Amino acid sequence: MRTKTHIFMACLAAAAPMTSAMAQAAPAAAASATASQTASAPALTLLEAYRLALTQDAIIRTARAGADARRERIPQARSQLLPNIGFQAGANRNNLIRTQPDIAGVPKTTEQFYDSNSRTFILRQPLFRPALWADYRQAKAQVADANASLEKETQNLATRVTGAYMEALLAEDQRALVLQQQTSYRTQLDAAKKRFAGGAGVRTDIDEAQARLDLAIAHLLEANQNVEYTRRQLQVIINQPVTKLAPIDEVKLRQAPQPGSLEDWRERAELTSPELISLKAQRDAARAEYDKALAGHLPTFDGILQWNMSKSDSINTVGTSYNSKSVGVQLNVPIFSGGLTSSQVRQTVADIERAEQALEATRRDLGLRVEKEYRGVTEGTLSIVALETAARSADVMVTSNRRSFEGGARTLLDVLNAEEQRLTALRDLANARYTAVLSRIKLKALAGVADEDAIAEANSWLKP
Repeated sequence: MRTKTHIFMACLAAAAPMTSAMAQAAPAAAASATASQTASAPALTLLEAYRLALTQDAIIRTARAGADARRERIPQARSQLLPNIGFQAGANRNNLIRTQPDIAGVPKTTEQFYDSNSRTFILRQPLFRPALWADYRQAKAQVADANASLEKETQNLATRVTGAYMEALLAEDQRALVLQQQTSYRTQLDAAKKRFAGGAGVRTDIDEAQARLDLAIAHLLEANQNVEYTRRQLQVIINQPVTKLAPIDEVKLRQAPQPGSLEDWRERAELTSPELISLKAQRDAARAEYDKALAGHLPTFDGILQWNMSKSDSINTVGTSYNSKSVGVQLNVPIFSGGLTSSQVRQTVADIERAEQALEATRRDLGLRVEKEYRGVTEGTLSIVALETAARSADVMVTSNRRSFEGGARTLLDVLNAEEQRLTALRDLANARYTAVLSRIKLKALAGVADEDAIAEANSWLKP
Protein backbone atom coordinates (compact mmCIF):
# COMPACT_ATOMS: atom_id res chain seq x y z
CA MET A 1 0.00 0.00 0.00
CA ARG A 2 2.88 2.34 0.80
CA THR A 3 4.46 1.59 -2.60
CA LYS A 4 1.22 2.36 -4.43
CA THR A 5 0.90 5.64 -2.57
CA HIS A 6 4.42 6.70 -3.53
CA ILE A 7 3.79 5.77 -7.16
CA PHE A 8 0.52 7.79 -7.18
CA MET A 9 2.20 10.84 -5.64
CA ALA A 10 5.04 10.64 -8.15
CA CYS A 11 2.56 10.53 -11.02
CA LEU A 12 0.85 13.63 -9.67
CA ALA A 13 4.16 15.45 -9.37
CA ALA A 14 5.08 14.51 -12.92
CA ALA A 15 1.69 15.51 -14.31
CA ALA A 16 1.77 18.97 -12.73
CA PRO A 17 4.67 20.41 -14.77
CA MET A 18 3.30 18.78 -17.91
CA THR A 19 -0.04 20.56 -17.39
CA SER A 20 1.75 23.81 -16.67
CA ALA A 21 3.90 23.45 -19.78
CA MET A 22 0.90 22.73 -21.98
CA ALA A 23 -0.99 25.72 -20.58
CA GLN A 24 1.96 27.99 -21.31
CA ALA A 25 2.73 26.67 -24.77
CA ALA A 26 0.35 28.99 -26.65
CA PRO A 27 1.14 32.21 -24.70
CA ALA A 28 4.88 31.52 -24.89
CA ALA A 29 4.71 30.92 -28.63
CA ALA A 30 2.67 34.07 -29.16
CA ALA A 31 5.03 36.13 -27.02
CA SER A 32 8.03 34.73 -28.90
CA ALA A 33 6.47 35.56 -32.28
CA THR A 34 5.57 39.04 -31.14
CA ALA A 35 9.05 39.65 -29.77
CA SER A 36 10.71 38.54 -33.00
CA GLN A 37 8.49 40.87 -35.04
CA THR A 38 8.98 43.92 -32.86
CA ALA A 39 12.66 43.52 -31.98
CA SER A 40 13.83 45.25 -35.12
CA ALA A 41 10.99 47.81 -35.30
CA PRO A 42 11.74 51.33 -34.01
CA ALA A 43 9.90 52.29 -30.85
CA LEU A 44 7.04 54.74 -31.23
CA THR A 45 7.61 57.74 -28.97
CA LEU A 46 4.93 59.80 -27.29
CA LEU A 47 5.79 62.88 -29.37
CA GLU A 48 5.52 60.90 -32.62
CA ALA A 49 2.15 59.52 -31.52
CA TYR A 50 0.90 63.02 -30.73
CA ARG A 51 1.99 64.41 -34.09
CA LEU A 52 0.28 61.53 -35.88
CA ALA A 53 -2.89 62.09 -33.86
CA LEU A 54 -3.00 65.77 -34.82
CA THR A 55 -3.52 64.77 -38.45
CA GLN A 56 -5.12 61.33 -38.14
CA ASP A 57 -7.48 61.41 -35.16
CA ALA A 58 -11.10 61.42 -36.32
CA ILE A 59 -12.37 63.41 -33.32
CA ILE A 60 -9.98 66.33 -33.83
CA ARG A 61 -10.65 66.35 -37.57
CA THR A 62 -14.38 66.51 -36.86
CA ALA A 63 -13.79 69.42 -34.49
CA ARG A 64 -11.75 71.26 -37.14
CA ALA A 65 -14.48 70.81 -39.73
CA GLY A 66 -17.09 72.02 -37.25
CA ALA A 67 -15.01 75.11 -36.44
CA ASP A 68 -14.55 75.87 -40.14
CA ALA A 69 -18.31 75.68 -40.64
CA ARG A 70 -19.03 77.95 -37.66
CA ARG A 71 -16.50 80.54 -38.87
CA GLU A 72 -18.71 81.22 -41.88
CA ARG A 73 -21.21 82.87 -39.55
CA ILE A 74 -19.21 86.11 -39.58
CA PRO A 75 -19.25 86.73 -43.36
CA GLN A 76 -22.89 85.66 -43.44
CA ALA A 77 -23.87 88.15 -40.73
CA ARG A 78 -21.71 90.89 -42.23
CA SER A 79 -23.37 90.43 -45.60
CA GLN A 80 -26.70 91.51 -44.09
CA LEU A 81 -25.18 94.91 -43.26
CA LEU A 82 -23.89 95.52 -46.78
CA PRO A 83 -25.91 96.67 -49.82
CA ASN A 84 -28.22 94.09 -51.30
CA ILE A 85 -28.20 94.43 -55.09
CA GLY A 86 -30.61 92.58 -57.34
CA PHE A 87 -31.66 92.51 -60.97
CA GLN A 88 -34.88 91.12 -62.40
CA ALA A 89 -35.85 90.72 -66.06
CA GLY A 90 -38.80 89.20 -67.83
CA ALA A 91 -40.28 88.83 -71.32
CA ASN A 92 -43.77 87.68 -72.24
CA ARG A 93 -45.85 86.94 -75.31
CA ASN A 94 -49.41 88.16 -74.61
CA ASN A 95 -52.74 87.27 -76.25
CA LEU A 96 -55.42 89.93 -75.60
CA ILE A 97 -59.07 89.18 -76.46
CA ARG A 98 -61.24 92.27 -76.03
CA THR A 99 -65.04 92.50 -76.33
CA GLN A 100 -66.66 95.96 -76.37
CA PRO A 101 -69.68 97.61 -78.01
CA ASP A 102 -69.20 99.46 -81.28
CA ILE A 103 -70.85 102.77 -82.24
CA ALA A 104 -74.16 101.03 -82.82
CA GLY A 105 -73.94 99.35 -79.42
CA VAL A 106 -73.32 95.91 -80.86
CA PRO A 107 -70.65 93.87 -78.93
CA LYS A 108 -67.57 93.34 -81.03
CA THR A 109 -64.68 91.00 -80.19
CA THR A 110 -61.09 91.63 -81.25
CA GLU A 111 -57.95 89.58 -80.69
CA GLN A 112 -54.48 91.09 -80.36
CA PHE A 113 -51.02 89.61 -79.86
CA TYR A 114 -48.25 91.74 -78.38
CA ASP A 115 -44.89 91.38 -76.55
CA SER A 116 -44.03 92.84 -73.16
CA ASN A 117 -40.82 92.94 -71.19
CA SER A 118 -39.40 94.49 -68.04
CA ARG A 119 -36.01 94.97 -66.37
CA THR A 120 -35.59 96.11 -62.79
CA PHE A 121 -32.40 96.95 -60.91
CA ILE A 122 -32.76 97.35 -57.10
CA LEU A 123 -30.20 98.37 -54.48
CA ARG A 124 -31.21 98.21 -50.81
CA GLN A 125 -28.88 99.48 -48.07
CA PRO A 126 -29.85 98.93 -44.41
CA LEU A 127 -29.50 102.25 -42.59
CA PHE A 128 -30.96 101.42 -39.19
CA ARG A 129 -31.25 97.70 -38.42
CA PRO A 130 -30.33 97.01 -34.75
CA ALA A 131 -31.16 93.32 -35.12
CA LEU A 132 -28.57 92.94 -37.88
CA TRP A 133 -25.82 94.51 -35.80
CA ALA A 134 -26.77 92.29 -32.87
CA ASP A 135 -26.62 89.29 -35.19
CA TYR A 136 -23.13 90.33 -36.28
CA ARG A 137 -21.97 90.51 -32.65
CA GLN A 138 -23.57 87.14 -32.02
CA ALA A 139 -21.76 85.66 -35.02
CA LYS A 140 -18.40 86.81 -33.64
CA ALA A 141 -19.25 85.28 -30.25
CA GLN A 142 -20.26 82.00 -31.90
CA VAL A 143 -17.02 81.88 -33.86
CA ALA A 144 -15.08 82.54 -30.64
CA ASP A 145 -17.00 79.63 -29.09
CA ALA A 146 -16.11 77.41 -32.06
CA ASN A 147 -12.43 78.31 -31.82
CA ALA A 148 -12.41 77.66 -28.08
CA SER A 149 -14.19 74.33 -28.59
CA LEU A 150 -11.58 73.33 -31.15
CA GLU A 151 -8.80 74.30 -28.73
CA LYS A 152 -10.51 72.28 -26.02
CA GLU A 153 -10.55 69.21 -28.28
CA THR A 154 -6.87 69.82 -29.05
CA GLN A 155 -6.10 69.84 -25.32
CA ASN A 156 -8.19 66.70 -24.89
CA LEU A 157 -6.23 65.09 -27.71
CA ALA A 158 -3.00 65.54 -25.78
CA THR A 159 -4.67 63.92 -22.78
CA ARG A 160 -6.13 61.06 -24.84
CA VAL A 161 -2.85 60.28 -26.60
CA THR A 162 -0.85 60.39 -23.37
CA GLY A 163 -3.44 58.31 -21.54
CA ALA A 164 -3.54 55.66 -24.26
CA TYR A 165 0.26 55.60 -24.46
CA MET A 166 0.66 55.22 -20.68
CA GLU A 167 -2.03 52.53 -20.53
CA ALA A 168 -0.18 50.57 -23.20
CA LEU A 169 3.09 50.86 -21.27
CA LEU A 170 1.35 49.83 -18.04
CA ALA A 171 -0.12 46.79 -19.78
CA GLU A 172 3.36 45.78 -20.95
CA ASP A 173 4.75 46.21 -17.44
CA GLN A 174 1.94 44.13 -15.97
CA ARG A 175 2.63 41.37 -18.47
CA ALA A 176 6.32 41.45 -17.57
CA LEU A 177 5.43 41.19 -13.87
CA VAL A 178 3.18 38.19 -14.56
CA LEU A 179 6.05 36.53 -16.40
CA GLN A 180 8.27 37.19 -13.39
CA GLN A 181 5.56 35.66 -11.25
CA GLN A 182 5.51 32.55 -13.36
CA THR A 183 9.29 32.19 -13.19
CA SER A 184 9.28 32.60 -9.42
CA TYR A 185 6.40 30.20 -8.86
CA ARG A 186 7.96 27.64 -11.18
CA THR A 187 11.19 27.87 -9.24
CA GLN A 188 9.35 27.40 -5.96
CA LEU A 189 7.40 24.49 -7.42
CA ASP A 190 10.58 22.73 -8.52
CA ALA A 191 12.13 23.33 -5.11
CA ALA A 192 9.06 21.98 -3.35
CA LYS A 193 9.11 18.85 -5.49
CA LYS A 194 12.77 18.26 -4.75
CA ARG A 195 12.23 18.72 -1.01
CA PHE A 196 9.26 16.42 -1.11
CA ALA A 197 11.20 13.79 -3.05
CA GLY A 198 14.00 14.07 -0.50
CA GLY A 199 11.57 13.55 2.36
CA ALA A 200 11.99 17.07 3.80
CA GLY A 201 8.87 18.67 2.29
CA VAL A 202 5.13 18.24 2.38
CA ARG A 203 2.60 17.76 -0.36
CA THR A 204 0.84 20.98 0.62
CA ASP A 205 3.81 23.04 -0.58
CA ILE A 206 3.61 21.44 -4.02
CA ASP A 207 -0.13 22.04 -4.25
CA GLU A 208 0.21 25.65 -3.12
CA ALA A 209 2.99 26.41 -5.60
CA GLN A 210 1.10 24.68 -8.40
CA ALA A 211 -2.08 26.63 -7.65
CA ARG A 212 -0.17 29.92 -7.71
CA LEU A 213 1.50 28.97 -10.99
CA ASP A 214 -1.80 28.01 -12.64
CA LEU A 215 -3.31 31.33 -11.58
CA ALA A 216 -0.30 33.19 -12.99
CA ILE A 217 -0.79 31.38 -16.31
CA ALA A 218 -4.40 32.57 -16.40
CA HIS A 219 -3.24 36.09 -15.57
CA LEU A 220 -0.76 35.95 -18.44
CA LEU A 221 -3.54 35.26 -20.91
CA GLU A 222 -5.42 38.26 -19.55
CA ALA A 223 -2.26 40.41 -19.63
CA ASN A 224 -1.61 39.51 -23.28
CA GLN A 225 -5.14 40.50 -24.19
CA ASN A 226 -4.76 43.78 -22.30
CA VAL A 227 -1.54 44.58 -24.16
CA GLU A 228 -3.23 44.07 -27.51
CA TYR A 229 -6.29 46.06 -26.47
CA THR A 230 -4.34 49.06 -25.16
CA ARG A 231 -2.21 49.14 -28.30
CA ARG A 232 -5.38 49.02 -30.33
CA GLN A 233 -6.70 52.01 -28.37
CA LEU A 234 -3.63 54.02 -29.32
CA GLN A 235 -3.81 52.79 -32.90
CA VAL A 236 -7.38 54.08 -33.24
CA ILE A 237 -6.19 57.57 -32.29
CA ILE A 238 -3.07 57.74 -34.51
CA ASN A 239 -4.40 55.53 -37.33
CA GLN A 240 -1.10 53.63 -37.43
CA PRO A 241 -0.17 50.12 -36.25
CA VAL A 242 1.54 50.06 -32.85
CA THR A 243 4.13 47.35 -32.25
CA LYS A 244 6.73 48.84 -29.92
CA LEU A 245 6.68 51.73 -27.45
CA ALA A 246 9.46 53.68 -25.78
CA PRO A 247 9.43 52.89 -22.03
CA ILE A 248 9.65 55.32 -19.12
CA ASP A 249 13.08 56.29 -17.86
CA GLU A 250 12.67 56.13 -14.07
CA VAL A 251 15.69 58.34 -13.40
CA LYS A 252 14.55 61.12 -15.75
CA LEU A 253 11.01 61.00 -14.40
CA ARG A 254 12.34 61.37 -10.87
CA GLN A 255 14.20 64.51 -12.01
CA ALA A 256 11.12 66.11 -13.63
CA PRO A 257 10.57 69.73 -12.50
CA GLN A 258 7.83 70.57 -10.02
CA PRO A 259 4.76 72.33 -11.47
CA GLY A 260 4.89 75.46 -9.27
CA SER A 261 2.20 76.70 -6.88
CA LEU A 262 -1.44 75.63 -6.96
CA GLU A 263 -2.70 79.22 -7.00
CA ASP A 264 -0.65 80.00 -10.11
CA TRP A 265 -2.28 77.09 -11.93
CA ARG A 266 -5.73 78.15 -10.80
CA GLU A 267 -5.19 81.69 -12.05
CA ARG A 268 -3.79 80.42 -15.33
CA ALA A 269 -6.78 78.13 -15.80
CA GLU A 270 -9.16 81.03 -15.10
CA LEU A 271 -7.54 83.04 -17.89
CA THR A 272 -6.64 80.49 -20.55
CA SER A 273 -8.89 77.47 -20.06
CA PRO A 274 -10.57 76.73 -23.43
CA GLU A 275 -13.59 75.41 -21.55
CA LEU A 276 -14.16 78.73 -19.78
CA ILE A 277 -13.44 80.73 -22.93
CA SER A 278 -16.06 78.68 -24.76
CA LEU A 279 -18.68 79.26 -22.07
CA LYS A 280 -17.92 82.99 -21.95
CA ALA A 281 -18.44 83.15 -25.72
CA GLN A 282 -21.75 81.30 -25.32
CA ARG A 283 -22.81 83.86 -22.72
CA ASP A 284 -21.91 86.71 -25.11
CA ALA A 285 -23.89 85.01 -27.86
CA ALA A 286 -26.90 84.77 -25.53
CA ARG A 287 -26.61 88.49 -24.76
CA ALA A 288 -26.50 89.27 -28.47
CA GLU A 289 -29.61 87.15 -28.96
CA TYR A 290 -31.32 89.28 -26.32
CA ASP A 291 -30.39 92.42 -28.28
CA LYS A 292 -31.83 90.84 -31.42
CA ALA A 293 -35.09 90.04 -29.67
CA LEU A 294 -35.30 93.52 -28.14
CA ALA A 295 -34.77 95.05 -31.58
CA GLY A 296 -38.11 93.57 -32.59
CA HIS A 297 -39.74 96.58 -30.84
CA LEU A 298 -37.71 99.09 -32.88
CA PRO A 299 -38.36 100.48 -36.38
CA THR A 300 -36.08 99.72 -39.33
CA PHE A 301 -34.87 102.20 -41.91
CA ASP A 302 -33.50 101.29 -45.37
CA GLY A 303 -32.24 103.27 -48.34
CA ILE A 304 -33.52 102.10 -51.74
CA LEU A 305 -32.32 102.83 -55.28
CA GLN A 306 -34.44 101.43 -58.12
CA TRP A 307 -34.22 101.58 -61.90
CA ASN A 308 -37.08 100.09 -63.90
CA MET A 309 -37.40 99.69 -67.68
CA SER A 310 -40.57 98.18 -69.12
CA LYS A 311 -42.59 97.93 -72.33
CA SER A 312 -46.27 97.10 -72.66
CA ASP A 313 -46.52 96.34 -68.95
CA SER A 314 -50.36 96.42 -69.02
CA ILE A 315 -53.26 96.16 -71.50
CA ASN A 316 -53.66 99.92 -71.37
CA THR A 317 -50.03 100.63 -72.29
CA VAL A 318 -49.51 98.26 -75.21
CA GLY A 319 -46.59 99.48 -77.27
CA THR A 320 -45.59 102.03 -74.61
CA SER A 321 -42.10 101.97 -73.03
CA TYR A 322 -41.14 103.31 -69.61
CA ASN A 323 -37.76 104.11 -68.10
CA SER A 324 -38.06 105.15 -64.46
CA LYS A 325 -35.44 105.77 -61.75
CA SER A 326 -36.07 106.37 -58.08
CA VAL A 327 -34.07 106.97 -54.91
CA GLY A 328 -35.71 106.89 -51.51
CA VAL A 329 -36.00 105.49 -48.06
CA GLN A 330 -38.29 102.92 -46.49
CA LEU A 331 -39.46 102.96 -42.88
CA ASN A 332 -41.01 99.93 -41.18
CA VAL A 333 -42.53 100.37 -37.72
CA PRO A 334 -43.67 97.31 -35.74
CA ILE A 335 -46.93 97.97 -33.94
CA PHE A 336 -48.31 94.67 -32.66
CA SER A 337 -47.10 91.10 -33.16
CA GLY A 338 -49.39 89.25 -30.79
CA GLY A 339 -46.85 89.24 -27.93
CA LEU A 340 -44.22 87.33 -29.93
CA THR A 341 -41.43 89.87 -29.45
CA SER A 342 -42.05 90.21 -25.70
CA SER A 343 -41.99 86.44 -25.31
CA GLN A 344 -38.72 86.20 -27.24
CA VAL A 345 -37.18 88.85 -24.97
CA ARG A 346 -38.17 86.88 -21.85
CA GLN A 347 -36.80 83.71 -23.40
CA THR A 348 -33.40 85.29 -24.11
CA VAL A 349 -33.22 86.67 -20.56
CA ALA A 350 -33.61 83.09 -19.27
CA ASP A 351 -30.96 81.89 -21.73
CA ILE A 352 -28.53 84.52 -20.43
CA GLU A 353 -29.13 83.37 -16.86
CA ARG A 354 -28.57 79.76 -17.90
CA ALA A 355 -25.28 80.67 -19.62
CA GLU A 356 -24.12 82.65 -16.59
CA GLN A 357 -24.84 79.82 -14.18
CA ALA A 358 -23.20 77.24 -16.47
CA LEU A 359 -20.10 79.43 -16.60
CA GLU A 360 -20.00 79.81 -12.82
CA ALA A 361 -20.53 76.08 -12.22
CA THR A 362 -17.74 75.20 -14.63
CA ARG A 363 -15.43 77.78 -13.07
CA ARG A 364 -15.91 76.20 -9.64
CA ASP A 365 -15.52 72.68 -10.99
CA LEU A 366 -12.41 73.69 -12.92
CA GLY A 367 -10.76 74.82 -9.69
CA LEU A 368 -11.40 71.40 -8.17
CA ARG A 369 -10.07 69.56 -11.21
CA VAL A 370 -6.95 71.72 -11.28
CA GLU A 371 -6.32 70.95 -7.60
CA LYS A 372 -6.87 67.22 -8.20
CA GLU A 373 -4.38 67.03 -11.08
CA TYR A 374 -1.92 69.31 -9.28
CA ARG A 375 -1.92 66.98 -6.30
CA GLY A 376 -1.66 64.06 -8.70
CA VAL A 377 1.65 65.55 -9.86
CA THR A 378 3.12 66.70 -6.55
CA GLU A 379 1.87 63.85 -4.40
CA GLY A 380 2.46 61.43 -7.24
CA THR A 381 6.17 62.22 -7.04
CA LEU A 382 6.15 61.46 -3.32
CA SER A 383 4.16 58.31 -3.97
CA ILE A 384 6.74 57.13 -6.51
CA VAL A 385 9.55 57.62 -3.99
CA ALA A 386 7.58 55.79 -1.29
CA LEU A 387 6.70 52.90 -3.61
CA GLU A 388 10.31 52.60 -4.74
CA THR A 389 11.26 52.20 -1.08
CA ALA A 390 8.45 49.68 -0.62
CA ALA A 391 9.66 47.70 -3.66
CA ARG A 392 13.19 47.55 -2.26
CA SER A 393 11.84 46.46 1.12
CA ALA A 394 9.76 43.80 -0.59
CA ASP A 395 12.89 42.49 -2.34
CA VAL A 396 14.63 42.22 1.02
CA MET A 397 11.60 40.48 2.49
CA VAL A 398 11.57 37.92 -0.32
CA THR A 399 15.25 37.18 0.18
CA SER A 400 14.79 36.85 3.95
CA ASN A 401 11.81 34.52 3.59
CA ARG A 402 13.68 32.31 1.13
CA ARG A 403 16.64 31.96 3.48
CA SER A 404 14.38 31.34 6.46
CA PHE A 405 12.50 28.72 4.43
CA GLU A 406 15.76 26.97 3.61
CA GLY A 407 16.62 27.06 7.31
CA GLY A 408 13.21 25.69 8.30
CA ALA A 409 11.93 28.86 10.00
CA ARG A 410 9.42 29.76 7.27
CA THR A 411 7.04 27.78 5.10
CA LEU A 412 6.76 27.85 1.36
CA LEU A 413 3.48 29.74 1.74
CA ASP A 414 5.39 32.55 3.46
CA VAL A 415 7.78 32.72 0.50
CA LEU A 416 4.93 32.77 -2.01
CA ASN A 417 3.14 35.52 -0.08
CA ALA A 418 6.34 37.57 0.02
CA GLU A 419 6.69 37.15 -3.75
CA GLU A 420 3.09 38.26 -4.19
CA GLN A 421 3.65 41.32 -2.03
CA ARG A 422 6.77 42.26 -3.98
CA LEU A 423 4.98 42.04 -7.33
CA THR A 424 2.08 44.09 -5.94
CA ALA A 425 4.54 46.80 -4.90
CA LEU A 426 6.13 46.78 -8.36
CA ARG A 427 2.71 46.95 -10.02
CA ASP A 428 1.69 49.90 -7.85
CA LEU A 429 5.00 51.61 -8.58
CA ALA A 430 4.53 51.28 -12.35
CA ASN A 431 0.98 52.57 -12.10
CA ALA A 432 2.12 55.55 -10.00
CA ARG A 433 4.75 56.52 -12.59
CA TYR A 434 2.32 56.50 -15.50
CA THR A 435 -0.35 58.29 -13.48
CA ALA A 436 2.11 61.05 -12.58
CA VAL A 437 2.97 61.62 -16.26
CA LEU A 438 -0.69 61.70 -17.24
CA SER A 439 -1.55 64.07 -14.38
CA ARG A 440 1.02 66.57 -15.69
CA ILE A 441 -0.60 66.57 -19.13
CA LYS A 442 -4.10 66.79 -17.65
CA LEU A 443 -3.05 69.74 -15.49
CA LYS A 444 -1.68 71.58 -18.51
CA ALA A 445 -4.76 70.70 -20.56
CA LEU A 446 -7.02 72.29 -17.94
CA ALA A 447 -4.96 75.47 -18.25
CA GLY A 448 -4.99 75.31 -22.06
CA VAL A 449 -1.22 74.75 -22.42
CA ALA A 450 -1.08 71.04 -23.29
CA ASP A 451 0.59 71.74 -26.61
CA GLU A 452 3.45 70.08 -28.49
CA ASP A 453 6.00 71.56 -26.08
CA ALA A 454 4.23 69.88 -23.16
CA ILE A 455 4.19 66.56 -24.99
CA ALA A 456 7.87 67.01 -25.90
CA GLU A 457 8.69 67.51 -22.21
CA ALA A 458 6.86 64.30 -21.29
CA ASN A 459 8.57 62.57 -24.19
CA SER A 460 11.96 63.50 -22.73
CA TRP A 461 11.19 61.20 -19.77
CA LEU A 462 11.18 58.17 -22.06
CA LYS A 463 14.15 56.01 -22.84
CA PRO A 464 15.60 56.63 -26.31
